[in-house]
Formats: sequence, C-alpha cells, structure tokens
Amino acid sequence: MTTTESLFAEQVDRAIDALSGRRLAVLTGAGVSTDSGIPDYRGEGAPPRTPMTWHDYSSSDAARRRYWIGSHLGWKAFTAPVPNAGHAALASLERDGIVNGIVTQNVDGLHLRAGSTRVVELHGTMRRVYCLDCGQVFDRRDIGERIERDNPWISVPDSVPLGPDGDVDPGADLPFAIPDCTVCGGRLKPDVVFFGEFIPAERFRAAEQLVNAADALLVAGSSLVVNSGIRLVERARRRRLPIVVVNRGTTKGDGRATVKVDGGTSEALARFAEALPQAR
Repeated sequence: MTTTESLFAEQVDRAIDALSGRRLAVLTGAGVSTDSGIPDYRGEGAPPRTPMTWHDYSSSDAARRRYWIGSHLGWKAFTAPVPNAGHAALASLERDGIVNGIVTQNVDGLHLRAGSTRVVELHGTMRRVYCLDCGQVFDRRDIGERIERDNPWISVPDSVPLGPDGDVDPGADLPFAIPDCTVCGGRLKPDVVFFGEFIPAERFRAAEQLVNAADALLVAGSSLVVNSGIRLVERARRRRLPIVVVNRGTTKGDGRATVKVDGGTSEALARFAEALPQAR
C-alpha cells in the first residue's frame, strides 16, 4: 500500500468513527458524478467553461438560442451516464436508515436513478423545462422532440465534449428555432439554477430541514465554493454536528470539517455503506 493509499484508508476509518451511530444528512456535488463520466466544475482537469447567466438568458434571444443549441447537442450524452458506486452506496445507506436524505448540487438525476428517494435537487434538474411567463412545466424529452422537428438540420453526435450541466459549446451562432411555450408562447427554461439566479426559497428550506433532522453532515464531491453549500455546512457547525468532507483536493469547508477525506467519493462512500450499518 502506498503512502497516499494508507493516508486515504486512515482518513476513511476516522470518518467512520465520526459518523457511526448517527443519522446523516448528505450534501453532494459534481465530484460524486465524475466516475459516471460527467465532468466536474473545478477539479483537476475540469474543462474551461463560460456558464450561462440568468441575466443573459432572460434578456437575450441570442443567448437563449446559443444555450438551446448547446444544451440539445449535449442532451443525449448527458442522459447516457448511469449511477456509480458512490450513488449506489448512498441509496443503500438510506435503505438502512442511516441517511435521512440527500441534498445535491447536481442536475443529472443520478441519485434518484440509483434508488435514493429523499433527494433535494438544490440547483434543479435537467429533466424538466418550464415557461418563465406562465409557469407551465414540460418534460425535457418532449422539448427535445420539438427541437428536432423544428430544426431538421440539427444532428446530435454520439460523442461530444460534455460540460458539467450537459451543455456543449456550439461554436458558431447557428440558425435555430428556439422552443417556446405551447400554452402562452413564452420563454422556456430548463428547471436549473443559472449563475446569478437565486435558489427557490422552499427548496433551500427543504435542504435545511434535512440538516436540522440529522446527527451529522456528510459532504461528498463538492468544493463548497457555491454559497448554498457552505451555508448548510455552517448550519451543521453551529449545531455542533460532526462534519465529514470527502473530496479530491481542498474545499471551502475543510476548516469546519471534523474529518476531511482527500480522495475519490466512490471508494469512500462504498466503504461507509459497508461499515456504518455494522456500527449501529
């Protein structure tokens, strides 16, 4: 066993000690899905990106057109990944009564597909689209069919340089019929939180309730740079809950962590799923 492997094993053991006999709230970020083939935002090797902002999307037809082209080109690849061992481990811990729920910053839906049932999708989901003007909700698959019908030239490749939110840089500004609301003709938007947009208050309250009902907080695969994540960590700290952070590289919450595990989430979470039920 190398020094790095030995240190990782020691950190995992310390984390198990800190979490044993406790009911956990879990906060996950993009690092949980990297083993499924979805890149993260800020980790080593993360692709450069210029994320769509709420201001640009809501105020510019050109920005919406560019977003929908890139999002549609990436949709097929984004829905192809399957849950990995980390997702499966968290679902298992919920079935065992150890995890009381998951707050995820991801929009890929992989926790639900893995079998977790109490999931707060803090930043929304790519499965739904809604109208900014009348509030009507649509299934993303239906919107995809409309896009291909109205833009017969568009060809979705089997392999694309996928972004963390399923977006692709479309390159040139291509002619494209932007999908609109079939109810009122208004502007459609994926049900995800863009940069500069606020998380819905009721959604954040649901996340806070999971932390309030827990005996410990487990953070997996998040750098905690986004303010919503660090607010939940701070809530746990003020309640004097044990906080375990599992992430490759530093996070904004390392100074608040009871134990920091510097390594991959799949390996650590699988070990937790094996050890924690035996420790009750």
